[in-house]
Amino acid sequence: MKHKLFSVVLCGFALILLTGAGAAEAETGVLLMEEEIGEAAQQVETLYTEAELPETAVPAAEGVSPQELTEQIDTALCVDGEYVSVEVARVQHDGVTYVALAPMAKELDESVQIGWDGSSSTVTVKSSKLSLTAKVGQLYIQANGRYLYVPEGVQMVGGKVTVPLSVLVKAFDARLSWDAASGTVVVNRGSGAIQSGDSYYNQDDLFWLSRIIQAECGNQPLEGRMAVGNVVLNRVKNPAFPSTVKGVLSQKNQFTTWKNGALANRTPNATSVIAAKLVLDGGEVESTKGATFFDSKSNSWAARNKTCVAVIGNHKFYK
Repeated sequence: MKHKLFSVVLCGFALILLTGAGAAEAETGVLLMEEEIGEAAQQVETLYTEAELPETAVPAAEGVSPQELTEQIDTALCVDGEYVSVEVARVQHDGVTYVALAPMAKELDESVQIGWDGSSSTVTVKSSKLSLTAKVGQLYIQANGRYLYVPEGVQMVGGKVTVPLSVLVKAFDARLSWDAASGTVVVNRGSGAIQSGDSYYNQDDLFWLSRIIQAECGNQPLEGRMAVGNVVLNRVKNPAFPSTVKGVLSQKNQFTTWKNGALANRTPNATSVIAAKLVLDGGEVESTKGATFFDSKSNSWAARNKTCVAVIGNHKFYK
């Protein structure tokens, strides 16, 4: 543009000189041309001020809209039809979708307040409906007094606290699905918060389950305690056994710790209560999935008649 304007001006000046105009007229023409050149230069400067220079323009990536470039979205995960920000840091591992807790919590409810306690490596998420905590390294998150199992533990990845998407969706009472046609993980918001533990847990089941866990494996790691709880609940679901927790525990010749009312007088510690809540909330130790027997002795009936599927701490689990 700049070269074209100057070329037009110079051609006009040459034409005046060639017409043989008088010296005075030529001088006047020169003055006029100088003014026009100045005006042209101003126009060129204005043009370059109002528009980006070609060499500094940034072309849009092929197939990507300007909005996508600005927002940096993840087109493989959406919430109520809207793609989430790449800050969610979605990754797949062994078939499980993991997300950064704080950014994903904001996607599920933009009103939440996020807190971080560096001394305990704990994230807090709070809204008018939800109170959630997640501590790096723990095998669960707490949400409104509920305990939700995180099999691989709450992790710190790239400076972000990361949890399974399914666990966080449950905490927010949302729904998770898969759109195979588009290859998209789909989340639909619900009430915004999980039902409280006070109203969710059956207190009779919690009473007995926490006590049998304490009595049978109160010195074992958390997942060992959960596995014992899983055995009890697997029996409850199995028609070959009684259909209640108390019924399973009081069944003849099954749990020696039940005898003479000793179990009712047990006081479970905090870890045993947490283990009971984890399994009542659907937490299941994968290696013992489906097990209906456990023991700590090599000559037990289960050892002779059932298949051992896992060993956790001092206990073997069978099905």
